[in-house]
Amino acid sequence: MILRTAALAACLALTTALPAGEVAEFGKTPEGEMTHVYTLSNDNGMKIKLLDLGATLMAAEVPDRDGEKADVLFGFDEAAKYLSDDNQYFGVVVGRYGNRIAKGKFTLDGKQYTLECNNDPNHLHGGGDKAFSKVVWEAKASDDGRSVTFSHSSPDGEEGYPGKLDAEVTYTLTDDNAVRIEYAATTDKKTVLNLTNHAYFNLAGAGDETINDHEITIFADRYTPVDETLIPTGELAEVAGTPLDFRTPHQIGERVDLMGEGEGAGYDHNFVLNKTASDRPGLHKAAKVTDQDSGRTLTVLTDQPGVQFYGGNFLKGQTGKDGKTYAYRSGFCLETQHYPDSPNQPQFPSVVLNPGETYKHVCVYAFSAE
Repeated sequence: MILRTAALAACLALTTALPAGEVAEFGKTPEGEMTHVYTLSNDNGMKIKLLDLGATLMAAEVPDRDGEKADVLFGFDEAAKYLSDDNQYFGVVVGRYGNRIAKGKFTLDGKQYTLECNNDPNHLHGGGDKAFSKVVWEAKASDDGRSVTFSHSSPDGEEGYPGKLDAEVTYTLTDDNAVRIEYAATTDKKTVLNLTNHAYFNLAGAGDETINDHEITIFADRYTPVDETLIPTGELAEVAGTPLDFRTPHQIGERVDLMGEGEGAGYDHNFVLNKTASDRPGLHKAAKVTDQDSGRTLTVLTDQPGVQFYGGNFLKGQTGKDGKTYAYRSGFCLETQHYPDSPNQPQFPSVVLNPGETYKHVCVYAFSAE
């Protein structure tokens, strides 16, 4: 894995590799660092936009069954918004550890490490100001202009994690309207790692008032039950007979009221994926979602053992791109991942990364119209 350390060289390389107008300044962070947005197009006219701040998937213009396009991703028109309280991880890469670690503590080889508890009483999505979602990544395009690779180096001890970590995330837009995300990372010290993307989708178009009418299938027989602080109990429970049984298609809102009442109630669960065959080698199907009005369909494929399905229970009416409002339960996330709190759950698949190893993770968001 080759990691870039010269931000200026990376920006110049990207500018020459992509067509004119496909790279643009997006605004400065509060510290004065300029950010950039990169646009990729395929032969079908589909476009995605990527932001170096947070290595963010910020827009995807997807056709419906009649060829009409709509941006189906949540995001903002200003760089500062991505660093504000309004941003609930819209489209960003989260890390070093996506999802929660109980009480911000884990032990490796007998040594305990302490992380920031930014989701009281737990650690969430990599922590504070140096979490991967809040830093500007270096960027470089492929020679054919179909993909962009973002790279970031995190020093030993940052946010409490051991080891100097060099990470890359490559986004590719294919001609069959799929966004392929490939993660890679190396470390100089034994550490834990669980990267993912936190894109929010509404297949009717970002800003539509609900996703409860979307139909979802999740290819999982089991899930990881959680305690009152959303930390797994360690059990791998059957979805059968519960409102979490999406092995056959159901509307998202059909049974959501059975998931409890009050703030945050609803779907926010890690599913233990079956190894369901797919047409893409090395990947299995995680989920399929369809907006029946437009016909837009999202199929998620991955090589990871889990996927977090989140139904937008904490959305608060933020104003996003083009003045659109992101209302309560108007967006959903499907975050391919290892299970939450895996560093403290030895029975879960390991998230340990050793020196000399390369972490790899592939997620595909494949769009179509039915």
